Amino acid sequence: MRRLAVLSMHTSPLVQPGSGDGGGMNVYVRELASALSHAGGRSTVFTRRVDPDTPTVVEVGPGFRVVHVDAGAHDLPKEDLPGVVDDFADGVASWLAAHPGHDGILANYWLSAVAGHRLKHELGLPLITTFHTLARVKAQSGDAEPPARIRAEGEVVGCSDILLANSAEEVRQLVDLYDADRSRIEVVPPGVDHAFFTPGSQVVARRATGLGAGSVLLFAGRIQPLKGVDVAVCTLAELGRPDARLVVVGGASGSAGEAEALRVRRIAESHGLVDRVQFVDPQPHHCLAYWYRASDVVLMPSRSESFGLVALEAAACGIPVVAAAVGGLRTLVDHGRTGYLVDGRDPSTYAAHVAEILDDPIAASEMSTAATQRSWSYTWSATAARLRRICDDLSSRVLVDCA
Repeated sequence: MRRLAVLSMHTSPLVQPGSGDGGGMNVYVRELASALSHAGGRSTVFTRRVDPDTPTVVEVGPGFRVVHVDAGAHDLPKEDLPGVVDDFADGVASWLAAHPGHDGILANYWLSAVAGHRLKHELGLPLITTFHTLARVKAQSGDAEPPARIRAEGEVVGCSDILLANSAEEVRQLVDLYDADRSRIEVVPPGVDHAFFTPGSQVVARRATGLGAGSVLLFAGRIQPLKGVDVAVCTLAELGRPDARLVVVGGASGSAGEAEALRVRRIAESHGLVDRVQFVDPQPHHCLAYWYRASDVVLMPSRSESFGLVALEAAACGIPVVAAAVGGLRTLVDHGRTGYLVDGRDPSTYAAHVAEILDDPIAASEMSTAATQRSWSYTWSATAARLRRICDDLSSRVLVDCA
């Protein structure tokens, strides 16, 4: 299998992460397709057109192009996208018919998976699915998803020829919550670009970001209830250090994003932290390295997290992470060695671990070294190589039939 049709319906790999629907999945699709092309493979990434002026085809690099498919109004809210999945699938099918040679489908997120499921049966192509987030997992943490999504995910799980999981925890979730066939699940963790995300001078990073002296706690990601920016603000309040500040790099996301951003600002105001909580607009992905290096601790108090690329990127820059003990973060953060994992959402617990890092420079330096060393086991080239081997094995299998 040498040419993949990669479906990323609701968000484009060309969109800057940290704003709108752009997040870790954008990075995943872009970096994976790029790594596959460097290894001699070819990928066509199909995404929904959201701008009438965007060219239909964007050649990102040799063996890697993005095709924009017309499916619904350009400004269609994410909540309404299920209604145009068939339009998207029609557009992908038309392109594939006019450009033969694709020998597999890689679907990202449940919307793309629904389209991929249909295309698998129409075109007789193997379907590889990676969900990135799962509705039943989100529901367990209080983030309810529509029943239609849960049903759709169950159908796709039952018919995917391969399910890609980011971690052993996601394997457990797929098996326990969706009755997935364990023999069809492959653990393929994402990677990190060590050319950009690497340790560096905090002094230089502070100068580049405009941050001065004092302790810096960093939250990098979209502002939405799921990500727990409110917990990060309350952690700063519990820390009780007037020299410390919280920097939030990212923008509002989703239907509740703007309301959440306002709520978080009001929480900061209620704690008298308006001058010590700094909101920074989403940054170009490679520039995030400066913000990581400028910080002393990265906070990830997410309610759920299938993997947690921010934790990996921070580790690659040598920054300890204090994160929720959920999903892939349990794999990425080695508790007490590269950072700390927190059960529950108590800001005082987060603050206690942050204080341990800030108050013990020697231990913090040891954590930095251990985090960097651990990050080297995650590379995009390894991710691509693993996926290529899976695809090669899959090409000789009989496809799963859910009919």
